[in-house]
Amino acid sequence: MEQYTVTGMSCAACQARVEKAVGKVKGVEAVSVSLLTNSMGVEGTADSSEIIKAVENAGYGAVPKKKGGSSGAGKGAGSKGTGAGASDSYSEQEASLRDTETPKLRKRLILSVAFLVVLMYVTMGHNMLGWPLPAYFEHNHTGLTLLQLLLSAAVMIINGKFYTSGFKSLFHGAPNMDTLVALGSSVSFGWSTFIFFKMCGMITEGTPNSGLMDIYHGELYFEAAAMIPALITVGKLLESLSKGRTTDALKSLLRLAPKTALLVEDGKEREVGIEQVGVGDIFAVRPGGSVPVDGIVIEGVSAVDESALTGESVPVDKAAGDRVSAATINKSGYLKCRATRVGEDTTLAQIIQMVSDAAATKAPIARIADRISGVFVPVVIGIAILVALIWLIAGKGMSFALARAISVLVISCPCALGLATPVAIMVGNGVGAKNGILFKTSEALENTGKVKIVALDKTGTITTGEPTVTGVYPAEGVSREELVSKAYLLEKKSEHPLAGAIVKYAESKIGKEEALCAGEADTAGGICESGEKTGLREEITDFTALPGNGLSGRLAGEVLCGGSEKYISGIVTLPESMKESSRQLSGEGKTPLFFAQGGKLLGMIAVADTVKEDSAEAIRQLKNMGIRVVMITGDNERTAAAIGRSAGVDEWVSGVLPEGKEAVIRGLKEYGRVAMVGDGINDAPALKRADIGIAIGAGTDVAIDSADIVLMNSRLTDVTAAVRLGRKTLKNIYENLFWAFFYNVICIPLAAGVTPWKMNPMIGAAAMSISSFTVCMNALRLNLVRIYDASHDRRSVSKDLPERLIASGVEKETENEERNKKMTKTVKITGMMCEHCEATVKKALEALDFVAEAKPSHKDNNAVLTLCAEYDEAAVKKAVEDRDYTFEGTED
Repeated sequence: MEQYTVTGMSCAACQARVEKAVGKVKGVEAVSVSLLTNSMGVEGTADSSEIIKAVENAGYGAVPKKKGGSSGAGKGAGSKGTGAGASDSYSEQEASLRDTETPKLRKRLILSVAFLVVLMYVTMGHNMLGWPLPAYFEHNHTGLTLLQLLLSAAVMIINGKFYTSGFKSLFHGAPNMDTLVALGSSVSFGWSTFIFFKMCGMITEGTPNSGLMDIYHGELYFEAAAMIPALITVGKLLESLSKGRTTDALKSLLRLAPKTALLVEDGKEREVGIEQVGVGDIFAVRPGGSVPVDGIVIEGVSAVDESALTGESVPVDKAAGDRVSAATINKSGYLKCRATRVGEDTTLAQIIQMVSDAAATKAPIARIADRISGVFVPVVIGIAILVALIWLIAGKGMSFALARAISVLVISCPCALGLATPVAIMVGNGVGAKNGILFKTSEALENTGKVKIVALDKTGTITTGEPTVTGVYPAEGVSREELVSKAYLLEKKSEHPLAGAIVKYAESKIGKEEALCAGEADTAGGICESGEKTGLREEITDFTALPGNGLSGRLAGEVLCGGSEKYISGIVTLPESMKESSRQLSGEGKTPLFFAQGGKLLGMIAVADTVKEDSAEAIRQLKNMGIRVVMITGDNERTAAAIGRSAGVDEWVSGVLPEGKEAVIRGLKEYGRVAMVGDGINDAPALKRADIGIAIGAGTDVAIDSADIVLMNSRLTDVTAAVRLGRKTLKNIYENLFWAFFYNVICIPLAAGVTPWKMNPMIGAAAMSISSFTVCMNALRLNLVRIYDASHDRRSVSKDLPERLIASGVEKETENEERNKKMTKTVKITGMMCEHCEATVKKALEALDFVAEAKPSHKDNNAVLTLCAEYDEAAVKKAVEDRDYTFEGTED
């Protein structure tokens, strides 16, 4: 999307005019203009000069927004990418958001009031309340009228922008709000000037000067001619102040951008501008300092405050090998890092761009107001003329008829219609960004509030995505501590993810030092519950990893081995109770690992991908909001059922391939708006197919193309927060639109004089000035929304949803088979023993050109391949065996 800064817009009619003009340019596929930020986003192949020309022909101005330079991928050819482009981009964005209009409006208002006070003293104070005037004006009514003319002319000149913009737009055939103000004020001034010249003509004919006011009492509207632009300026000032606050979130993000960095060269620190930092440079961050660019820690340990980017208030521990992001704060230790992403590639830059792009897009609901705004001003002008004619036909004088027409002109406010949606969207986007919830478009924010069904991927969304120990089952005569400590000694030699889970568990439960066992105990020892060191002196020797089976080694002269049930049952005899427990655990989606030493069974440790702590609560909150929650997984039905019941989802779909997820989402969309929550990588087709694609746990990788919403944290409660924010924003938009429509529907008839009370044009101008301010202030209330507070959730019951959305039992399995049958091959593979073996095989197979998707199963000893070209069995065999697994052939 190419972005432009548009000048000269004053209301929604201007916005509609610019969109219409640019939309006609050849090569423009989509255009969205924001009155709030005075920006325009254009998609397509049209040349920027043609776009600018179209805007200028419509009576406005446009300037392309600068783009920061790319950071480059690394060093090469004696050059490196730097952050200069982003630094310039930050500066330009800050300048574009800087409130330059408010000081101008304040100055105009002060000057206007200075003249207006004198004018109102003369017209109201003297004529109505009898306040004294200099003797020269006491009976010199032409002189007094001339003074009113000059004072009102001065106020009109001070607020000349209304007239130049209004009449310019009128001559271009696109009248706007300024046109209404200019016409109302000019007609008042023109009519009053006409009366003044009539008064002068009567004096030449001999009419006494002192009697003129008796003749023309109530015919002069100089005070209205001046008061109208002055009051509109008051409204514009209030609107400008409140509009400025709606972009506070984006401004605060821009202010986070560091200006300098401490480069480390030849062991010495040197402070440089942020634009001089390139990929691969080494930089230091002192305690209390801000990380200048994205990088990887190469030295030091510290806690880093990432709340500015993720909304997470608890500092995150960082050590060598961990990633750090620009604009995060180093709270304690000294860090030395290597720059990996600079300029526009940093996480901060991508977040700023995402928020900015969202502001430049248009929510669907805004298009209703835009269509009305496009014809609103011409219709109002027509109504004003019609009102004047009707009153003249009814026998009223020209002065009365003009007063009614002027009131209609100045009280009508298309500006409130134009601001109703964008101000709420901007504030809502800002609230989300502050909490690590990034909406890519305005449509995403609006549609999130309308979601009826939320589909959740299992791995990494409901579950942690990392294996953890869920149970320890020692054999008879073996202590829990002995089993864990010996498993630790064996598994710490392996790099397998399941081994890592056991190592992590042992170190967290009994401590690394105790697990290493530095004491003098015998080989059967372990860790006492008291914490006394009674473990093993010796290390594992003759360590061997047996792919697809397990591990083996020697401890104190005896063979210690661990692995699958099949592997260990060939070494020792497993009791039936242990086998039954193994089958039960497997049915729950867990991986049982057995351990034996010297021909004696030590026991079993269950490892699984566990449900996140907040998943059940998040799902409960979604259900409490009346949203149907569906889990989609590639696991078998028993595993899916166990996880689904544990998490509390309404329904689940099992045995689904990645492309099958997209088909499930397509089916769910028949029942209403669907949000799909996944990791944004292997769930890309489903995320794209859903009405709202939500990528969870993006961390520093916020540029996920397939997602409409990016959640920087892995909390599922952020999904409920996003829905809650979407609903609150949508409600705020409805309130704003109601006010804007209600205001115009009620006030235009009042101004036309259909009620006994006849509105003065000045009151109409005051009402108009308040309307836009009210809309902006209402939008700012979104800053007070507590998006993680579920106490005020309202259940939105969808009566059109059936009791179940997904078929169950045999029907479900049949559907899955039909969905996955097309263009698939099943190959037999042995040697896989866990989900992480499956991941290795999956990666190897999907690297083949003719394999679109691969779904290995260590339980079924096979892999289902979705093909995108002719099947090559030899290539599959080689890919499998290169990873140390056994290819057993292709099933018919």
